[in-house]
Amino acid sequence: MDTISDASIREQTTERLEKAMGSFGTAALARMEEQLPWFRRLSADQRSWIGLVAQAGIAAFVEWFKSAEKTRPAIAGEVFGTAPLELMRSIKLHHTIDIIRVIIDVVESRLDELAAPGGEIQLREAILRYTREVAFGAAQVYARAAETRAAWDARLEALVVNAVMRGEVDHGMHSWAAALGWTAKPVTVVAGFTPEDEEPEVTIDQMQRAARRAKVDVLAGVQGRRVLVIVGGTEEPLQAVRPIAAKCGPGPVVIGPLVDDLYASTASARAAMAGLAAACGWPDAPRPVLATELLPERALDGDEAARRYLVEEVYNPMLAAGAPLLDTLTTYLEQGSSLEATARLLFVHPNTVRYRLRRVAELTSLTPTDGRNAFTLRIALVLGRFSNRPARL
Repeated sequence: MDTISDASIREQTTERLEKAMGSFGTAALARMEEQLPWFRRLSADQRSWIGLVAQAGIAAFVEWFKSAEKTRPAIAGEVFGTAPLELMRSIKLHHTIDIIRVIIDVVESRLDELAAPGGEIQLREAILRYTREVAFGAAQVYARAAETRAAWDARLEALVVNAVMRGEVDHGMHSWAAALGWTAKPVTVVAGFTPEDEEPEVTIDQMQRAARRAKVDVLAGVQGRRVLVIVGGTEEPLQAVRPIAAKCGPGPVVIGPLVDDLYASTASARAAMAGLAAACGWPDAPRPVLATELLPERALDGDEAARRYLVEEVYNPMLAAGAPLLDTLTTYLEQGSSLEATARLLFVHPNTVRYRLRRVAELTSLTPTDGRNAFTLRIALVLGRFSNRPARL
């Protein structure tokens, strides 16, 4: 068959397509109503918009078919330009593929009727090529929308993290968190450093993937070399944070205390950041390490919250229990943790010393016989005495 015959057949087929074009949209909607359960659940407005998209797709195919290959229009703009952005939020990519498939099925079901004599293969090949173009067009539209949404989400995420850092956990911050779909409780905040040879966006992306595997929610932000991660939805933060900590760069990773919700997360963030600053004082600290395990270093580094905790939660309960308890602990620590030496200096039986040390552990959750706990207790004793010293004249 020569070129003139091909062009003639194409022209005749185009005329048939143009005459039948009006009925395609109605037939496609009826087929969607019959075959697609998700389509039946849509509102009338959404189904109407899909009808316009289907009609635009059919009209674009007719225009595409009759045009020379070099002058064929862009499919994405012709087909998807008729739909509002709101429709894309409710119609997922796989739904769009369903729509395209139904429209093509409707056209193919009438192939013999639509194609001019001898033009069946020509029309079928055109449908296949057009389907490919539409599929690529749909992928581009959704990819651009996803990129825009991801960029917007990243900005919102950074705003939430910065607000937590500054203590501005007001309704505005919660609106940003709600826009990101954040509902997780309880919450803890993790502080660490970014890898030196990695872009911050890459670090955050890896942390988010690690969080998904750990089945927790995260919001992350980078400030200089520091990375702050808000973790929600776990009662066991140490276990949940380990895969996230593995994505941090060299150096300590500190976990703030567990708090009820995002409103209370500033306290956890401050503890984590104070711990990160003071962690160099404990080179052998585990990674990650709880901020509460760094209380003595934080107190020595000037963290008022840590100092207040050691006085109110460690020193004061022992003070309330009576002077013998404080005297026993002080003597025990000064005698290099020797039970016998402590008993001799206090003129008591070693079992009495053991009992009083157990009592200290019950009141403070710190065991004096443990080297690390003993260091924390010693700092608490000093700070407690500072807080109870008489006013200077």
